[in-house]
Formats: sequence, structure tokens, C-alpha cells
Amino acid sequence: MRISAGTLKGRKVGAGKVLKRVDRGEIRPTSTKVREALFDILRNDISGSSFLDLYAGTGAVGFEALSRGASRVCFVESVRTVAEQIQSHIGQMELAGKAAVYAEEAERFLRRAGNTDTGFDIIFADPPYASKEADVILELLDAGGVLKDGGCLVVEAPSRNNPREGLRSLRLIKKYRYGDTSLFLYGKER
Repeated sequence: MRISAGTLKGRKVGAGKVLKRVDRGEIRPTSTKVREALFDILRNDISGSSFLDLYAGTGAVGFEALSRGASRVCFVESVRTVAEQIQSHIGQMELAGKAAVYAEEAERFLRRAGNTDTGFDIIFADPPYASKEADVILELLDAGGVLKDGGCLVVEAPSRNNPREGLRSLRLIKKYRYGDTSLFLYGKER
């Protein structure tokens, strides 16, 4: 996969055998079409933002955020070999001061971050499609302070899924559909 715009345009991420098959299944990267749509949605918010890429996989979404002006990106990826590949790309692109990788489950990261002053302007979550992890993530983000007031959360999910509504602090703004994939955009109440 290549970064499609910004200062890192054309740089390759996610190459190598480790991303083709790992012990927990295949990595399903966010398609270029959906990534471009995501950053079109976020175009007014990305510059200078703090960005969290949950279930980072190849890291393409987080690297795209850095390329388009995010001030810092945290990648959370539970598969250690994949997280190491993201770390390698950070070094190759000389982004050490702007990026960090956490090789742990997204739920654990959010519980830990919720007990600190760590906050993000934008959170992108792309949990495994066959799992119920999106519901867990929404509950944690609704209850905790990981997403800053006025921030936004985007969840990638199969288009057949219905958006989760009725949350306390997260409000569904819009569902965007791209074939079999949808992006659910939530805003955090101030």
C-alpha cells in the first residue's frame, strides 16, 4: 500500500510476508478508496491533530494521517510482528518524534489511556469484521476521556452493520457507505 497524499505521498507501507498471514488471521488493510474517503471526511480536522489508529494493521491510516498534517499518531496493534513492522516504517520515515506503537489489545490500551491525561482529537478504529469488538470500543470511548471533547471517532465496519446509537457522550453524525465497507462517524459532545 502507498500513502496517497501529503508529505509522505508515494511511500510504501505494509510490505512483507508478516502482513500476508499471521497467527491471528489475515490482515485486512483499509482500501485506498476508503482511506481517501476517510481523509476527505476529516480534511478540516486533521492538521495539527492527535490521532489514534486502533487495530492499526499495516499502519496505512496512521501514516496517511501523519502525511496529511497530524501532529502525532499512536498506532495500536495486538499482533507483535505487525507492530514491529509499523515501528520499522516509523524509523525509515524518520517519524520517531511524531509516532508511537503499542503492541497490545485495543481494549487494554483504551482502559490504560483512560486512566491518564492521554487524549486524542481523532480516533480511527478498524476492528476485525467478524468480532464484537466495535461495541466494546464504543462503550469504552463513551465512558472514558480518551477522545477529547469536540473530537471525532470513525469506525470502519461491514456495510451490513447498523450504527450504534444511544450512547451518552458519542453522537452518530453520519454513516458513509463504500460497497461492502462503511465508515461510521461519531462526534464527542463538548
